[in-house]
Amino acid sequence: MSKKSIQSTPAMDKLWHKGQEFLGVDLPIICGAMTWISDPELVATVSNYGGFASLAAGNMPPELLAESIDETRKLTDKPFAANIIVIAPFYQDHLEICCQKKMSHIVFAGSIPRREDVEKAKASGAKVICFASTSSMADRMISYGADALVLEGSEAGGHIGHVSTVVLLQEILFQYADKLPIFVAGGIADGAMVGHLCMMGAAGVQLGTQFVLAEECVAHENFKNAFIKARSRQAVSTPQYSSKLPVVAVRALNNKAMDNFGELQMDLLEKLRAGDMSRQDAQFEVEKYWIGSLKTGAVDGNVKDGSLMAGQSVGLCEKVRPMSEILQSLVDGADSAVKKVSLALK
Repeated sequence: MSKKSIQSTPAMDKLWHKGQEFLGVDLPIICGAMTWISDPELVATVSNYGGFASLAAGNMPPELLAESIDETRKLTDKPFAANIIVIAPFYQDHLEICCQKKMSHIVFAGSIPRREDVEKAKASGAKVICFASTSSMADRMISYGADALVLEGSEAGGHIGHVSTVVLLQEILFQYADKLPIFVAGGIADGAMVGHLCMMGAAGVQLGTQFVLAEECVAHENFKNAFIKARSRQAVSTPQYSSKLPVVAVRALNNKAMDNFGELQMDLLEKLRAGDMSRQDAQFEVEKYWIGSLKTGAVDGNVKDGSLMAGQSVGLCEKVRPMSEILQSLVDGADSAVKKVSLALK
């Protein structure tokens, strides 16, 4: 069932042991949940090579999430998580399924989960991972019982916050690294960065954009080629036009899908002003747009009209490689960076 794992190194074991223990893996390198992309095959591949990955529940029908969990377990006997979106229509069903399936780890994403939801997940035996984009949110998630945090900076792809990774390191990592495992995400594509983040106190890292270019990833060839050709500055984030329609910023390669989203916001705002739609329904329409647009790009390969969600690290992604090679390069780069610093300090 399991492929030959990529091995950690003695130097890295000293730095990311907390992440290893928490995730139950040799490499606390997380493949973030990506809608349409983080399927059982990709998740199992990462896990079998010694890393950690999350199934992307997104807006999928509850029965499909249950099937995805079962399918992943057929492909790997290693730990993996389910990433559930707090503002998704089937969120409560997804949480119930994760609890019933006795998931080892549950990731709450998209918004702030309720205290009782965190407690329910923990009561099922799962370790809970929450996102924190500010120190106040970190305090709140810890008080709710979160077992670990992910700091995802605005450099990341897909739905993002508004604060850069560099600031989050200072706001949260340096303050809370001794209290619980903290994983850092956003703009990471190079092993040296992994090593330096762990030297700062990170228990591990989370990547997304880099893993899209894995041979085992189901993303369309056109989607992958768009990543290879892109420069970092081409991965831009969407604006919020009005506080009357709060939207979570999305970072993607700039194309027609980004323009269409602007037009959608204007249309939804008009309906809100006219009283033809509730704010909740408008926000659901926003999420529905991105899920459909991403399918057009990632699954159908229409890179002109479909969303190309990518982090600014896309400029560092040069070619399609086997997952084993990607993970090995991250470990080797991290180990080399740590050893260089150690020599410099002697």
